[in-house]
Amino acid sequence: MDDKNVLSRISDLVDEEHELRRQLSDGKISSDEEHTRLRELEESLDQCWDLLRRRRAARSAGNDPDAEQAHSVDEVENYVQ
Repeated sequence: MDDKNVLSRISDLVDEEHELRRQLSDGKISSDEEHTRLRELEESLDQCWDLLRRRRAARSAGNDPDAEQAHSVDEVENYVQ
C-alpha cells in the first residue's frame, strides 16, 4: 500500500466516522452500535497513521517505504510513548 492509498483509506475511515455520527443523530443506530464501530474505526485509523509515519521515516532514511507493512491493532494500540 503506497502513501496515496493509505491517505485514501484514512479519508474513507473519517467519512465513515461522520456517517456513524449522522446515523446516531437520525436515530438509525444505537449509541452502543456507534461506540462499537467507532472503536474499530479508531483502531484502523491508528494503524493507517502508524503505517504512514513508518513509510515516511523509511523514505527519509533512504530505505524502501514499500517494505513497511501495517502492524497489528494490538501492537499499534499498545505502543509505549
